[in-house]
Amino acid sequence: MFLSNRHSDYHMPLDPADAETLSVKAAEDVERHLLHRANHAPTPLRTLPILAAELRVGAVHIKDEGFRLGLGSFKALGGSYAVIRLVREDASRRLGRAVDIADLRSADVRAIAAGMTFACATDGNHGRSVAQGAQLVGAKAAIFVHGGVSDERVAAIARFGAEIIRVAGTYDDSVAEAAQVAAARNWIVVSDTSWPGYERIPGLVMQGYTAMVREALRQLPRPPTHVFVQAGVGGVAAAVAGHLALVLGDRRPTFVVVEPARAACLLETARAGRPVKIEHGEPTVMAMLECYEPSLVAWRVLRRVADAFMTVDEDDAVGAMRRLARPAGSDPAIVAGESGGVGLAGLVCAAADPGSRVALGLDEASRVFLINTEGATDPERYADLVGMPPDDVATTTKGADA
Repeated sequence: MFLSNRHSDYHMPLDPADAETLSVKAAEDVERHLLHRANHAPTPLRTLPILAAELRVGAVHIKDEGFRLGLGSFKALGGSYAVIRLVREDASRRLGRAVDIADLRSADVRAIAAGMTFACATDGNHGRSVAQGAQLVGAKAAIFVHGGVSDERVAAIARFGAEIIRVAGTYDDSVAEAAQVAAARNWIVVSDTSWPGYERIPGLVMQGYTAMVREALRQLPRPPTHVFVQAGVGGVAAAVAGHLALVLGDRRPTFVVVEPARAACLLETARAGRPVKIEHGEPTVMAMLECYEPSLVAWRVLRRVADAFMTVDEDDAVGAMRRLARPAGSDPAIVAGESGGVGLAGLVCAAADPGSRVALGLDEASRVFLINTEGATDPERYADLVGMPPDDVATTTKGADA
């Protein structure tokens, strides 16, 4: 399914609040925060010339977030950043002085953090980020997980000392339960999706993702002409598209939002022209993207700066995982989890369809940027789908990486 953006806000400037959230100044604050993280390092940019030739485009570059902050996912940038920002802000109010990132180890700030509990719902990766952020500052974390979250991913969250609260139903059910319980217990919800009256904290989560875009723009030899980014509720897609639009202006790339066909809440929202909650159906293998209602903040951004919305099928996603694990020729191998290669799956589908190529202006001169949003965050599941364990996937660069 492919749908061009026809919203009346398309090509309009970002809402002022979103422009501030996703601005260069805000991204610089995130990067300054990262400099104080012990295991921070820019994630690699992979270049795949053989794949580009196969798809009849000029270049394919993939930002590999499987190496991000020890969590193996871009989500490490969002939830933990929001938690740390909120602790700094609360400590500043209570201590009557500005609390910088360098002050987080001080006894008075940690005493304040110890009385704070951060809650969220998760498919796995966001919960790990919130739990890690809470552990870093000495706060508590309560993570709500629905029935579709694997035991491996739950255990990965629990390793950061978080309380795990299981919820029957879908991700959206866990979001509702987290909000209800947190309100009753005076916990702070750090969600990566937003709803009426709850926008600032999801905005901080999205702000955290802008650091990934800043890194990529420094690593790329030239700005991309096309970007394909996967979406669940839309947070990372909106952060990437919005920041690129602000930085590149009229030179911004054509931006395509890619979703599972079984959980395409943004495509259906774009079709309706307003936020749509879709029916829960058969689960998708793209577990991190199995969301049935869009983030309001993300939609507000995407309706202005996304050029198209498309879906991919289950086999497309698994095929992208396998293609990245077993590259052709000199292309580097990449470990991409079930949701990590969905942007590539979208590019492959679009490149093979003459109508989509024309609609998007894809040709032999196109420079395509993708994000591998997660590595093998569930190694057993990865091995089942790819046919080999992630540790056996070669990561040789052969001079093709930045």
